[in-house]
Amino acid sequence: MKLIAALHDPAAAPRLLDAPFRDALAAAGATRLQVNVDDEAVAPAMRFGPGTPITAVVAVWTSASVGDALGVVHDLDGTADAWLVEEREPLVPPAVAEGERADALANYAFLRRPEAMDHAAWRSDWLDRHTRVAIDTQGTFGYVQNPVLEVLTPGGHDVAGIVEELFPMAALSDQHAFYGSGGDDAELQRRFTELMDSCARFGAADGLDLVPTSRYCFVLET
Repeated sequence: MKLIAALHDPAAAPRLLDAPFRDALAAAGATRLQVNVDDEAVAPAMRFGPGTPITAVVAVWTSASVGDALGVVHDLDGTADAWLVEEREPLVPPAVAEGERADALANYAFLRRPEAMDHAAWRSDWLDRHTRVAIDTQGTFGYVQNPVLEVLTPGGHDVAGIVEELFPMAALSDQHAFYGSGGDDAELQRRFTELMDSCARFGAADGLDLVPTSRYCFVLET
């Protein structure tokens, strides 16, 4: 099972990379941890959204109690929102040494389903149609989709899906790097337009939270 939690307390973010947090998760039965922090390395990146500002995102894999793992997260930030998700990796991120920062701008997007679309239609349009468009129109080298299976906290009840996209660090300041358009302005505009049109079809052109982060992964010893 995979748990994703969005943290809001800036004071909690630095502690997510400390050994005591990993040890507590391991004691709760977790086997893997991913920490994404909105930090100085991604400070120039764009961030927006209607929800409470997100300072960090934690992903925890566990075969034990999801509630126990969430309890460890809430010990650091009692305001964190959390979801049980189904993981899909259309573009698998490259492996990075444990505890090292991935050389990437890792953007998290928290998606909300428009009321006019039923859940099945929304899910199909996102996962079956939009996936190829998103990969083909951007300079990503990692693309992870997390459809929400269950909302685990009172907050975040309107989030239906969570996406993580990895871009080269040059994408912080270079739109051609972000869209993979190779310096061709016409191609940049074509890709941007196609992506925005595709996002609009399932409600992702607005109403989402976008969080730029630095990415770290850990294997937990149980």
